[in-house]
Amino acid sequence: EDAKYTAESLGIEFKIESIDQLHTTLDSQIGEMLNSGHVVASENIQSRLRGLIVMAHANSQGRMAIATGNKSELAQGYCTLYGDMAGGLGVISDVYKTEVYEMCRWLNEEYFRREVIPQVIIDKEPSAELRPDQKDSDSLPDYGTLDRILEYYLEQQASREEIILAGFNEALV
Repeated sequence: EDAKYTAESLGIEFKIESIDQLHTTLDSQIGEMLNSGHVVASENIQSRLRGLIVMAHANSQGRMAIATGNKSELAQGYCTLYGDMAGGLGVISDVYKTEVYEMCRWLNEEYFRREVIPQVIIDKEPSAELRPDQKDSDSLPDYGTLDRILEYYLEQQASREEIILAGFNEALV
């Protein structure tokens, strides 16, 4: 619903493609293997099916798919290869997650001067949505903290010890 609202606000073509049948077929073929391994392998199938559909649509229309991973997710390996990383260009791959939200607010308030990106998207707790009630915070620190740590590490090339000395929890770093 949120994506549909945003697409309509921007005048972008919107279409829903279900992955249910593909997922069921794949689960019947390799479900035993997936269920006997790490849970992430099974969860990532959903993202990869979405990526497959996005790439098929882009290819058939002569368009370019855009990868959706941001700098925070990429730095943590929290995006799926051949899933949300599928695309010819990662337009937000060098933008921290907190900056993505700042950009959304700016677009609504300053650029469009209307709600194009629904406030519910901006307020919603981040989630990969690969299992019920999943939140990014189940696996990652809050993005405000994570992004500050990543800025030290990636931008300033600070060592683990320097980041801890800057006031961050040792176990978290």
